[in-house]
Amino acid sequence: MNGLDARFEGKRGAFRLSAAISAPAGVVTALFGPSGAGKTSLLRAIAGLDRLAGSCRLGASVWQDEKTFLPPHRRRLGYVFQEASLFTHLTVRRNLAYGQRRAGGGGAGFDEAVELLGLGPLLERAPVHLSGGERQRVALGRALLSQPELLLLDEPLSGLDRDAKDEILPYLEGLLRRVKLPVLLVTHDIGEVERLADRLVLLRDGAVAGSGPLAEMLVGEAFDFRGARDAAAVLAGTVEGFDAADGLSSIAVGAARVLVVGQAGAPGTPVRLRIAARDVSLAVERPSPTSILNVFPVRVLAIEPAGDAEAVAMLALGEQRLLARLTRRSVVHLGLKPGGAAFAQVKSVSLLAGGR
Repeated sequence: MNGLDARFEGKRGAFRLSAAISAPAGVVTALFGPSGAGKTSLLRAIAGLDRLAGSCRLGASVWQDEKTFLPPHRRRLGYVFQEASLFTHLTVRRNLAYGQRRAGGGGAGFDEAVELLGLGPLLERAPVHLSGGERQRVALGRALLSQPELLLLDEPLSGLDRDAKDEILPYLEGLLRRVKLPVLLVTHDIGEVERLADRLVLLRDGAVAGSGPLAEMLVGEAFDFRGARDAAAVLAGTVEGFDAADGLSSIAVGAARVLVVGQAGAPGTPVRLRIAARDVSLAVERPSPTSILNVFPVRVLAIEPAGDAEAVAMLALGEQRLLARLTRRSVVHLGLKPGGAAFAQVKSVSLLAGGR
């Protein structure tokens, strides 16, 4: 399966879109930015729902160029909107079967999709009797059963309350780990990006302000993320084991060993960790015995102001990056400078999801 390459230039009303993106297969690429940045406009142009000048290719298939424009029904894509848009007169089973019929009766197995998304108990229900999270799970199943070559998710969680999001997220994570398609996820929620995405495309005013691997984008100097109050680093790790007596899992992050509460999975399972900048403090000497379990030697890469009295330090933990938010007085008191050594004390680590 090959990736997506798209480039569009044009206006819709007063809004101008001028953007080029790529989305590799087997990877979740998040389109992120404030309202009005052009996220949904770009998605609709890729789907062929809005026609703008440009080009769109999925592998060797040309969906749009100077001579070609395939209508949406001829583009092998699955599109999940903010609202589930199910057929209200059909049961869940028949809504899913509609997705299979679009694929000519082929596509992902019905039973596999039902199991993956936990839809078995819902098959004979009408959409009106489903919760918001359940409706979105059905919409995901219907899109998957249409045998798409590209999956477009347009803020699929934005209309859900916190309980409904918590309900659907494990199913969505499982789906995204299994599919080998290019996936574009539109969201304005950085928490969803951290949990679900592998790559990040930052949109501002209809243009691409930057793109790259998620972990690099979150700590990169050119973007706004690391100065935010909820700034965090996302690290890739591998489960080493679980200590049942202590209730702690050991995660290998390069040469470092990170302890997290709970059972993270079987040994060898790839996982993703989130460490908030506000949960990292620094010392220039290894701390004496402390209640903080995760203490790592790091190298200071950069320090920059954050507000009137604080600063954010970017730190190298092996080949990966951490952020630490501290006061400017602490920077001076500790003599912290780029290139210097320090010890990062991590007060809290969140296990986001399985890795890829």
